Amino acid sequence: MVPLRPVSLVLSYQYPGKYAFTVLAGAVESDPALADVKLFFPRDRETLLTTVKERADAGDTVVAAWSFYSASFAASVEELAWVRERLEGRSVLCIAGGVHATAEPLQTLQAGFDLIAIGEGEHSLRELLARVQRGDEPRDTHGVAFLKDGKLVQHGRGEGVKLDDFPPFAARHAMFGAIEITRGCIYACRFCQTPFMSKARFRHRSVANVAHWARELRRSGRRDIRFITPTSMSYGTADETMNLAAVEELLAAVSEAMAPDGRVYYGTFPSEVRPEHVTPEALALLKRYVHNDNLIIGGQSGSERILQSTRRGHDVETVVRATRLAVEGGFVPNVDFILGLPGEEASDVEATVALMERLAELGARVHGHAFMPLPGTPFRDAPPGQVDEETRRKLDRLASQGRLYGHWKQQVTLAEGIASRRRPRAG
Repeated sequence: MVPLRPVSLVLSYQYPGKYAFTVLAGAVESDPALADVKLFFPRDRETLLTTVKERADAGDTVVAAWSFYSASFAASVEELAWVRERLEGRSVLCIAGGVHATAEPLQTLQAGFDLIAIGEGEHSLRELLARVQRGDEPRDTHGVAFLKDGKLVQHGRGEGVKLDDFPPFAARHAMFGAIEITRGCIYACRFCQTPFMSKARFRHRSVANVAHWARELRRSGRRDIRFITPTSMSYGTADETMNLAAVEELLAAVSEAMAPDGRVYYGTFPSEVRPEHVTPEALALLKRYVHNDNLIIGGQSGSERILQSTRRGHDVETVVRATRLAVEGGFVPNVDFILGLPGEEASDVEATVALMERLAELGARVHGHAFMPLPGTPFRDAPPGQVDEETRRKLDRLASQGRLYGHWKQQVTLAEGIASRRRPRAG
């Protein structure tokens, strides 16, 4: 039997890639075949470079990994180039994954990565590391893409996972995070990458599995538990309806697992609630179990026409009703809006700002975003979101009153960068 090569996996553990790497590190550490793979989580480029050099000099085969959204693609590429310039002849396999790599494989590879994962990465990363250990060709891994003679070669798409088959974080390495309870989204809003990356259907982690990992989280000494899901109140359902019995079973089990002094955060960061799911019954259920006093609600626009064109699946009055009910139920609603959505006219912008002001008067806080033409979405070819000067003044006034927050100004610049890098559709 040929001995396995020593392998070090060095993860660029920075926002936003750390969310993906917490999950992927869990997939690696829970695979008995990869028990000898060493994992490292550098949080800045200097530590990343030092770690890569040290592991290579120790005789390990080094795999350095990045994961990024489209907004952070440029920064990741710049870091990759910075590291490569300083390797001083050391051989390192540089790989990448995430929604941008999946949507723009050729662009990502031409930026300097050796291999990229297409689609969900748990199975592909396990297989790739096993190949590296054996000294086999990593490019033969299912679900990866690479360049050969300048042309894109792709070996399928990463297999969609059953969430119960993988841990939500890397407990053995003390890399904990929010527990992903649902992957994929049936709503397929035209500006969102989630359905493109994980398919337009829900896959839920079971209550028993969530409770198991909640107990692991509590045993580690952590008191707070949060969840990742595209729509919090869709847990346990396959369609647009709510299954409040399933949500209560989940929250009751988690509360028990986190007892006696744990705190459960649900319907807030890093997830949200759809406005049509904000009902008196749903709010009463949350009030019994959760410790958060705010809810994140997706509103996105104050224009009926724009809500329809983006396929949000609700109208303006539903957002107003959700805000009123949340306030009456003892929550502070944080309502998301996207500025500069495709097709907006002056009247649409005015309607959105007017709705922001109306919701603020009802007791909401408004969270502003700028539209970004994200690869893989139906709006990938749309112009980047812009905000005119008069609208900026109104938004600045809301912000000065403490009613508006968010990084929408920076996102305008990020959106322009995404648009400047995009490529024409094939064919």
